[in-house]
This record gives sequence, structure tokens and C-alpha cells, in this order.
Amino acid sequence: MRKKAARFRLLRNLLFFVGLIVLTFVLIFKDQDMNKINDVLKSANISYVLLGLFFMFMYFLTEAFNIRHILKVLGEGKISILKALKFTFIGFFFSSITPAATGGQPVEVYYMTKENIKSANGVLTLLMEVCGFQISTISFGIICAILNPTILKGGLFWLFLLGITVNSIALLVMMFCIFSPRITQKLLNIFIKILRKFKVKNLELKKQKMEEELNRYNESSKFIKEHKGEFVKSVFNVFIQITFYYLVPYCIYKSFGLNEFNVFQMFSMQAILYSTVSGLPLPGAIGVSETVFLKIFGVAFGTELLGGSMLLSRGVTFYIYVIFGFIVFMTTAIKKKNINGEIDNSIESFEEEEKELSYKEVNI
Repeated sequence: MRKKAARFRLLRNLLFFVGLIVLTFVLIFKDQDMNKINDVLKSANISYVLLGLFFMFMYFLTEAFNIRHILKVLGEGKISILKALKFTFIGFFFSSITPAATGGQPVEVYYMTKENIKSANGVLTLLMEVCGFQISTISFGIICAILNPTILKGGLFWLFLLGITVNSIALLVMMFCIFSPRITQKLLNIFIKILRKFKVKNLELKKQKMEEELNRYNESSKFIKEHKGEFVKSVFNVFIQITFYYLVPYCIYKSFGLNEFNVFQMFSMQAILYSTVSGLPLPGAIGVSETVFLKIFGVAFGTELLGGSMLLSRGVTFYIYVIFGFIVFMTTAIKKKNINGEIDNSIESFEEEEKELSYKEVNI
């Protein structure tokens, strides 16, 4: 019964994910000539599109190297780069189909344990990766907004401010939990008292899980304090990782033979876009990402090319690799000759742990 429920939840997430995509495309393209959109897509220089795909692969490869390096420092020295890539792609897929990207990291930890990696080391590795991701996302977003203020026109400024605020709060919560466990414990006690007034069910169990998570953070703080250089190196690697991602729109821009905007301007647009939408609780930020892309990149691509450029950019940075992540996941399950079991274990893994690991927000 539980396994059937797990498969149903996976199917439900997938259907919701696909439904959001269909609804987004219907709303965006309902008044546009699809033949013209098709002509725009055909006119793109395939060489630049392939370069964009390569940059996205380097994005995943950099993350895989980072994960492998941290695990090695933690004493998990037998992990190949291919296995690290497998963790990355599967995590990206599950993050993409779950709200606020809560599903990816628990599933990654599950697959790490299948490779005899200690779950505590897996959690710490992904925690460092996510800290770096938040730091780089916020830093790039703010710097690019200051250097290119004209990008934030109209109501877009307030949406950007909301995105930066959400990401900053998430980062501050992580930092508090890691480096100030006593203060966090006091805040938790206050939070529990408030919940008790509202007569929340299973409150003691929820409190126990939260305290267990605080203990995990405390262990993480010990490692980070003792290996400050490794933490800084991990954050630096994430900056490189995100740089590959932010370069993709420039590749799409050049694929249409456009030259008015330089690489830094296009990079800035993507940095602001991602900072704006990454904190929103939608699977893959679907709908919002496409809409904000049209607002930000309209000045660069122009009316005629805008719809096709959005499809190409989102296809290269998101949709193609979601499909590839699904293929990697299914291939892994088939190789183990237990496809239903792998699906069930993966779904149950992230659903049981997503509350404990909800501080990790990556989609790919």
C-alpha cells in the first residue's frame, strides 16, 4: 500500500510539473504565430546552441567535482566522477519536479548511501554545496543589479527584492543553525510555544525532528571551522559552476547573430533573473522564469526573436537536462533490476527527509 502511494506521489508530481509547463506555454504563446516561433528556432546557429549545452554540462560537471572533492575530504575516497555526476543529475531531476526544490537533496543522500557513503557525510557535502549556491546567487544578483540598474524596470525591482530577501533569509537561517546553535535552540523553543498555542498536532515529534536537524548543523559547524579552507574552496567552485549557467543566454543571443549587448550585460540579465525566481516555491520556478525572461531579455532579443529565444534558453538550461536527469534515474533503477523498488525508495526517502532537509533549495 505504501509503495503504491509512493508511485502515485511521483506520478502526481510529474503530472503537476508537466501541467505547469503546458499552462505556461499556453498563456505565453496563445496570441502568437507558432509558425513564426518555429522559423525563429530554425534560424538559430546550432553551433552556439551546442556551446550553451556544453556550458550547462560544465555546470553539472563542476558540481560533481565539488561533491566528489568534499566527500574525499570527509574520507569517502572511492567515489568516481561518473558516480558524482549521477548524484547530481538525479538530484536535479527530483528538485525540478518538487515545490521549492525540496526533493533533490534527500534523494541524492539516498543514492550516496547506496554507494556506501555515510549519510552524515552526504548531508554535510550537500549542505556546503547549498551554502555556496546561496552565497553565489545572492552575490551575483546584487552586484549585477548595482552595475546594471536599468534591467530592473517597473515592478521587476520589487520582485527582484523579494527574491533576494527570500534567498538571504534562507542563507541566514543556515548560517545561524551552523554557527549559533544556542541562539537557534532558543528561537526553536519560542517557535514551538507559538505552535502549541495553535494546538498543532504531533508537536513533540516535530520538535524532536527539528532538534535532530540542529544537531546535524552543529556537527557541520565543527567540520567547517576545522576546514575553513575547504569551505572557501567549495564556495569558489560554486561561483564557477553558476558562471557556466549564466553564460547560456549569451550563447543563445549569439546564435541569432546579435551583437548589440556584450557578454557581461547578458550575464547580468541571467543573474538577476535567477536571483528573482530561485526562491519561489514552484517546481523549477516554471511560469515565473519564463515570464521574467520575457521582461528582462526583451530589450536584447526584440519582439520577433523573444519567444523563440526564451524557448531555446529555458530548453538548454532546464527542460533538456530535466529529461536527461529522468533518464539517468530510470537507467540507474533498471540496472539495479528493481525499478519499482528504486522509485519507491527514492520517493519515500525525500518525503521522509524533505522537512529535515528543507533548507536546501538548488533547480537546477
